[in-house]
Amino acid sequence: MSCRIRAARKGDLRAFYNLAKLTGGGFTNLPAEKATLEAKLDRSAAGFARDGDTPGDDLYVFVLENFAEKKIIGTCQVFGAVGSESPFYSYLISTLTQKSAELGRTFRNQTLTLTTDLEGASEVGGLFLHPQERAGGLGMLLARSRYLFIKAHRRRFGNVTLAELRGVMDEAGNAPFWDALGGRFFGLTFPEADEFNAVHGTQFIADLFPKTPIYVSMLPEAARAVIGQPHPTGRAALKMLENEGFIFDSYVDVFDGGPTVTARTDDIRTVRECGTATLADEAAEYGKTMMIASGRLADFTACYGRVADCGGGEVAIDSEAKAMLGVEPGATLWLVDR
Repeated sequence: MSCRIRAARKGDLRAFYNLAKLTGGGFTNLPAEKATLEAKLDRSAAGFARDGDTPGDDLYVFVLENFAEKKIIGTCQVFGAVGSESPFYSYLISTLTQKSAELGRTFRNQTLTLTTDLEGASEVGGLFLHPQERAGGLGMLLARSRYLFIKAHRRRFGNVTLAELRGVMDEAGNAPFWDALGGRFFGLTFPEADEFNAVHGTQFIADLFPKTPIYVSMLPEAARAVIGQPHPTGRAALKMLENEGFIFDSYVDVFDGGPTVTARTDDIRTVRECGTATLADEAAEYGKTMMIASGRLADFTACYGRVADCGGGEVAIDSEAKAMLGVEPGATLWLVDR
């Protein structure tokens, strides 16, 4: 299938909404709420149009498009710097060691502390691929295209990049972690709280969440068991992130307890291995299949294509990739092995 990644446009709202309805809930960055998604597309357009090359409160939304059919089958997002406008909250898992000389025993207790440690980091998220299209490396194209965009616009992003994975929840959309902790302070079910967060932001967390550390041992077993665990459907996404160099560094989501993984931006494998070349004035119908990207900001596109090294910093690519990228000889390309 001939597919490409491109910047989302306002006219993509219906397809964007249809994808959100398929997520099954728990995707804070992709709520099935049309007005919120429309606002996301507006914010994305503003991010692409912003002048300057410094990290900011930008959101960049991309879509995966079947090029021949002009059909949108997936989406992903990149955030320039989280916490720029409103706090970015996580729980940090820590260990408190206490010793009793009288009992002759040492006690080690895990605690959860509300923190904004990750403010200023960039974030990759909002990745969703239509269930009927999960083959042929399209999920990998969606995921890694975000790192190519970061590489091509490196000064717009922070020195650390994070990804939040959806935590464990039941078939009704309830999260054991939320029920044991957040739900006790808010009187909201997890779906209600998650929807509120997606629409209104996180200020209510600062207003109502406890500021003192929470002892994990005081939570029910059902909640303790899911802390730092991804939703079963997110295990493949976690594996892809780990392959890029992301690690779990004891931060979890305040809503569902899912893991937050981080990496030094320049150490992300795709960012580190990505190179540049100039498009030569010739065709390459045979060659090595690579991920190819071109264009700046709203003109950014990415796809798979066959690449031949022409020497002197020039490459040729196959005609299909050239059409999907919309490039002419002399264009700068970003390339990384598939």
